[in-house]
Amino acid sequence: MKKQKSSKHTVTTSKSGDRSQNKSQLQLGERIQKVLSRAGLGSRREIERWITEGKIRINEKPSKLGDRIVPGDLVKVNGRRVDLEKFSEQAPRVLIYYKPTGEVVTRRDPEGRPVIFTQLPKLVVGRWITVGRLDINTQGLLLVTNHGELAHRLMHPSMEIIREYAVRVFGKVTEDIIERLKSGVDLEDGLAHFETIQFAGGEGINSWYKVTVTEGRNRLIRRLWESQELVVNRLMRVRYGPVYLPEKLKARLFYELNDKELQVLFDHVSLKQHKAFDLNKKSTRSKARPRS
Repeated sequence: MKKQKSSKHTVTTSKSGDRSQNKSQLQLGERIQKVLSRAGLGSRREIERWITEGKIRINEKPSKLGDRIVPGDLVKVNGRRVDLEKFSEQAPRVLIYYKPTGEVVTRRDPEGRPVIFTQLPKLVVGRWITVGRLDINTQGLLLVTNHGELAHRLMHPSMEIIREYAVRVFGKVTEDIIERLKSGVDLEDGLAHFETIQFAGGEGINSWYKVTVTEGRNRLIRRLWESQELVVNRLMRVRYGPVYLPEKLKARLFYELNDKELQVLFDHVSLKQHKAFDLNKKSTRSKARPRS
């Protein structure tokens, strides 16, 4: 995968990151899901699921939610020992990947459709974790990181991270519809609304809007417009929190955040950045292979 340079203002500072961070130094060890997610083995939610499925053992005993580990503990995932010292040496990394329509956000697709992970650089340790998802027909900004705790905080509903989309709508959009979408409509999984809606151009029956939400429910943008009997015929994510899709970034390529941009992102979710030697630094040499 080819790395691209960013345009200006890829990451912006924001006061919304000034949230207090819970501290647990007085408690013995750290929770297993937090340690493994920070090591990049998966998001905290994934690891919690593995624990309930009995896939994680501590000192040869099945792990339970809330279990803590200390240096020297033997941790196994799916029967394989996890070298926590090795994992602790990897530096946090974040990629902005421009997902095109037609790609799916999964590691393997039973239908044989193209997956985003084949376009990312290889990691020596850990694995890439996506911050949320985009459905197959949605394009644009997808954050990918090797830091599970960062991914967890960026996705957690309590953080209320702003997601901004450019959306093309087919149908007549009235002021009453705009007001309903901003005040809230009942969907099958509860009340939902747009934080902001801004007209962005277009003529006739097709019109563009910029919309923002602070949650990541499945197909939320499309379902909100569909609740008003309107059809979304193009959808593109352009911002996630303080991170914007670079103007010059092309589809199927990525831009890697620099140290300053990483710090802004960590500050945004009140997370301390761990400085470490990057075992994965050679992976940035991966090249893009355009599809025919």
